Amino acid sequence: MARRTLTNRLIKALKPARPGKRVEVFDGIVPGLSVRVTDAGVKSFTLATRYPGHEHPARRTIGRYGEVSLEQARNTAREWLQLVARGIDPAVEIERQRLAEQRKHAASFAAVVEDFTRDKLSRERKGAEVARDLQREFVPILGRRPISEITARDIIEIIKPIARRAPYQAHNLLGGVRRLFGWAVDQEAYGIEASPVDRLKPRRIIGERKSRSHTLSDDELRALWQVTGEMGYPHGAIGRMLLLTGARHREVSEAPWSEMNLGKAIWTIDQARFKSNAEHVVPLTDDALALLNGLPRFRRGDHVFSTTFGEKPTMISDKIKNQIDRRMTEILGRELRPWKVHDLRRTARSHLSALKIPDHICEMVLGHGRTGIARVYDRDRYQDELREALMRWAARLRSIVEPAPAKVVRLRG
Repeated sequence: MARRTLTNRLIKALKPARPGKRVEVFDGIVPGLSVRVTDAGVKSFTLATRYPGHEHPARRTIGRYGEVSLEQARNTAREWLQLVARGIDPAVEIERQRLAEQRKHAASFAAVVEDFTRDKLSRERKGAEVARDLQREFVPILGRRPISEITARDIIEIIKPIARRAPYQAHNLLGGVRRLFGWAVDQEAYGIEASPVDRLKPRRIIGERKSRSHTLSDDELRALWQVTGEMGYPHGAIGRMLLLTGARHREVSEAPWSEMNLGKAIWTIDQARFKSNAEHVVPLTDDALALLNGLPRFRRGDHVFSTTFGEKPTMISDKIKNQIDRRMTEILGRELRPWKVHDLRRTARSHLSALKIPDHICEMVLGHGRTGIARVYDRDRYQDELREALMRWAARLRSIVEPAPAKVVRLRG
């Protein structure tokens, strides 16, 4: 049995064995470590010893030379010999480590976000939005780390910069990640027993959460109406539909044609898409009907507003919103006050009040009016009042965005 101090030069100089044979050279430094050469010239490191649970010595492969260096082979051989001395089979330990690494990966922040999205958020109306926030703001930074190792400081360092530029969004992000950790604790499957963010006070980290109150002025509405006309389908049409109905952004942007009954002039938002998990009926005014009747219909899919021939819905993304803002600024000739798409809904609500529409009707137009049994069983009440309210708002909107020309009286000389 050849025994020499193995070196890279020696190993590289070894010739292929004779056909059907093996050449083996044992290391003079680590007992049992050898390099074997096949008749095809393949060189591999092995460790020969009596492994726990086996009566006779056996040889196990550590790895091919080139894929495993001589130094790595010696280190592995030493580790295996130490395990054998403690009565542990290296193969068992390797499998244990593999499973531990697998469990560690399964409990990574990114993996838990995927599980949370699939098992919890997928059933929620705004679940996709929460999942998108987690993926965009947290996963790139924390994704590979085990969720059990993430601290409150890790979360604060992500939230703080966002709070300086977008405090409202920061509140939403903290609420979403708080829900994620709470859910992970309840599952008892990720090695986390307590949420690191439970004791974080949003007011101290972000500041007071102020209610949004912004509405668009008349000149801003005129500029927006002009921009939506220039943009056309689908994003311009979404903007006009939002103004005419007072509905939520996703209720409009994700609407299928199956919810629209143009003959009866009603739009019934399915309870799976509506915030209160109940159907919501929106009377369609002449302006809304004219808008819908002018939209394209596709054979591929049923979505009203789409860039993929109806297969998938589209929305006013941040990119589209920035385009709208730039064009509105050009039209206004001044700096545009920051606004959100949701402000269109608040603007419609404010005008309904200004039109002296009863408060409970204004709230019902927005889908805030009824709850519980009344929402489920009392679907037809106030439909005439709701239609009248939206017709008056449509007329008011038309008077703002398309004002009648001033009368000019010619004076005779």
